[in-house]
Amino acid sequence: MKSIPLPPAEELSAAELIALDHRHIWHPFTPMSAWFEKEDPLIITHGQDEYLYDIQGREYIDGVSSLWCNIHGHRNPELDAAVIRQTHKVAHTTLLGACNVPSIQLAHLLAEIAPAGLEKVFYSDNGSTAVEIAIKMAFQYWRNIGRKEKTTFLSMSSAYHGDTLGAVSVGYVEAFHTIYRPICFPTLQAELPILPVFSPANSSIKTIVPYLDFTKWDNMIMQLLEENAHKIAGIIVEPVIQGAGGMRMQPYGTLTRLRKLCDQYEVLLICDEVMTGFGRTGSLFACDHEHQSPDFLCLSKGLTGGYMPLGATLTNQKIFVAFCGDPNAGKTFFHGHTFTGHPLACEVARTSLALLLREDLPARAMQIGQWLSEELAPLAGHPHVGDVRITGAVAGVELVQRRTPYTPFPWQRRVGGEICQRLRAHGVLLRPLGDVIVIMPPLTTGEDNIRHIGKSLRLVLEGFSFPATN
Repeated sequence: MKSIPLPPAEELSAAELIALDHRHIWHPFTPMSAWFEKEDPLIITHGQDEYLYDIQGREYIDGVSSLWCNIHGHRNPELDAAVIRQTHKVAHTTLLGACNVPSIQLAHLLAEIAPAGLEKVFYSDNGSTAVEIAIKMAFQYWRNIGRKEKTTFLSMSSAYHGDTLGAVSVGYVEAFHTIYRPICFPTLQAELPILPVFSPANSSIKTIVPYLDFTKWDNMIMQLLEENAHKIAGIIVEPVIQGAGGMRMQPYGTLTRLRKLCDQYEVLLICDEVMTGFGRTGSLFACDHEHQSPDFLCLSKGLTGGYMPLGATLTNQKIFVAFCGDPNAGKTFFHGHTFTGHPLACEVARTSLALLLREDLPARAMQIGQWLSEELAPLAGHPHVGDVRITGAVAGVELVQRRTPYTPFPWQRRVGGEICQRLRAHGVLLRPLGDVIVIMPPLTTGEDNIRHIGKSLRLVLEGFSFPATN
């Protein structure tokens, strides 16, 4: 067998690393032809707290928590120690026909802190698989109790639940999902109520009720359920904030209405908190804002503080019991992953949750939101800022050709991407969703850096030559 030398990464120059990247790596959500044209692609070498450092030694504030998953900052000593501690015991065992200590302890902790009644935990690898499991469980639940006609799902426009086919089927982000529609299962679709433009930024969520009349939405959802509840297995929603659909934020009361309607029409409620979970919105889970418990809660991203891939689908005793009984009755949930309940991931997740609770990071998220509100408030008068949306430590700044009438930029123009590229000169890493600039830093980020993100974005927007409007 051929021996392959493995030089340390620091022995390779930036040019050598770029050449190898271009030769071998297919980047996600990336037009690769344009990627090859980049003269100075970002190569991250290490991180510390809320900072990331590239191969040139440049320092950046990680303004999107390395794709929304980092809660405690990089190289947190307690999380580092958790990984090492578990490595000294065992790195990986299977949950198929066996148990491991960290997965048991983490499941108990999740059941303790989750919305009421969610006491059963099914592990997977990421957010998309957590959603797949909820979809399959909801479908099989009705079959197991003799309601085989309930096979359809009701999902929301502009929703994003992941990139596996089941998750794509219940997602509606046009740019991501249109091409795969022919190989997805059909669903029913509804609109979500969305807060009006420039609603009170980062107010206590309960104060937003007067800014929206639910009557039209209630009637639309009720009509859908009146006509289709007999065949609907579940409704899936991203509570409080739709993430990849553009950080679209819902008014207080939306989830309560959905829970009530699901109970009334015998439909299961699936809440995808892959992005909103673990303190981001100012409560431990977004569901907690309205004190509602779904039938399924899908978790990932912040579950391990960004240290390890791990997903979890939580459900209640009613669902679980429907899968029990004689093994020959065909009610078993035949689903699993090689890395289900991965001991390293579960141990670091358990440590991350303990740290999150001890430091009361949901309260810190609200403070971050207030700082962002103060820094981004001047953008309300910018002619190319269509909206500024903030809930907890999550912000979205939407760029438009014209505010009145509302006119977005052509997607081919990639204005959001250009703005984020220019922010790097200010030591800020952000990533757009189309032309919505997303700000979602680690919850431990200091005030000075939060304000620096906001001020830097304002400076870049003030100096940017926006395309001429038509």
